[in-house]
Amino acid sequence: MSLAVVILNYNGRGFLSQFLPTVVAYSEDATIYVADNASTDGSVDLLREQFPTVRVIELPTNEGYAGGYNTALEHIRQHEGPFTYYCLLNSDVAVTPGWIRPVLTLLDMNPRIAACQPKLLAHDQPTQFEYAGGAGGYLDWLGFAFCRGRLFDSVETDTGQYNDNRPVFWASGACLFVRSAIFHQTGGFDTAFFAHMEEIDWCWRVQRQGYEIWTCGEATVHHVGAGTLAKSNPKKTYLNYRNSLAMLYKNLPGQTPWGLLLLRLVVDGLSAGPLLLRGEWAAIWAILRAHFAFYGWLGRSDASALRQQRRSLARLATTEVRLFPKSIIWQYFAKGVRRFSEL
Repeated sequence: MSLAVVILNYNGRGFLSQFLPTVVAYSEDATIYVADNASTDGSVDLLREQFPTVRVIELPTNEGYAGGYNTALEHIRQHEGPFTYYCLLNSDVAVTPGWIRPVLTLLDMNPRIAACQPKLLAHDQPTQFEYAGGAGGYLDWLGFAFCRGRLFDSVETDTGQYNDNRPVFWASGACLFVRSAIFHQTGGFDTAFFAHMEEIDWCWRVQRQGYEIWTCGEATVHHVGAGTLAKSNPKKTYLNYRNSLAMLYKNLPGQTPWGLLLLRLVVDGLSAGPLLLRGEWAAIWAILRAHFAFYGWLGRSDASALRQQRRSLARLATTEVRLFPKSIIWQYFAKGVRRFSEL
């Protein structure tokens, strides 16, 4: 089946120079694209000069992860394809020999799988799972994400414990294989998210329409992580908190989940406590701004895109999707759970 490996780049010239050679070397059966999000660091010049086999899509503005991929994949669909699958690959990922075939085999065997990720290990500590996806992710009932191999800041050593193939709730956007027809059919990512949580939101949406999300433990890549925004960057904090609230509002079934959103307001406020003790005022302000922005979305005078999305997704839903029934915060901070297998 045909595959396009699509790398979204924003001022990642150094990562392209370091990691793109392995992508070219180990992706023999794929067509490789770099979609450049209006970089200013000479990334496009590097691609033209040193990687002539890589196809370049130049976007006029920085549309973030969500908008950048939506635009790039739509361009490929209209002008380059058709491709059966896309692999959305971060520019700071080192791929390994044979990284593609196990994932495509799994996708070919089950047409209900909309997306799949390989096992993500840390580039600088290759025996450790990587923070941004590990071996597949889950979401607790309060909307907090975690994954096999990483609970909050506790990262496990890879001993083969997650080498299986299995359904998960979300697959990491750092290396995300998607079935092209389903991606386009479901509208792709929510561009209002800009970056962070958009792949979890999309995974939730497509599962509500009866599709599945898997992780493939037979394939491995190595991820640097935080290549565009550092883990502690206040902008990342803002986007994660805001988008998490929007995702819950859009996708939770039944009556509007005001009670849960109020509880999230309390929990998010408590999460600012350690930041206050450390004097991380920028991060505290980012959390506050995230809540203001979310409720601002709901109160906009344009009939609120979020409200429209919630109603539309409810009409399309055919499958009940279960969240992890316990609070991962309580499990981790109160009960001392540090490994996925202990949940």
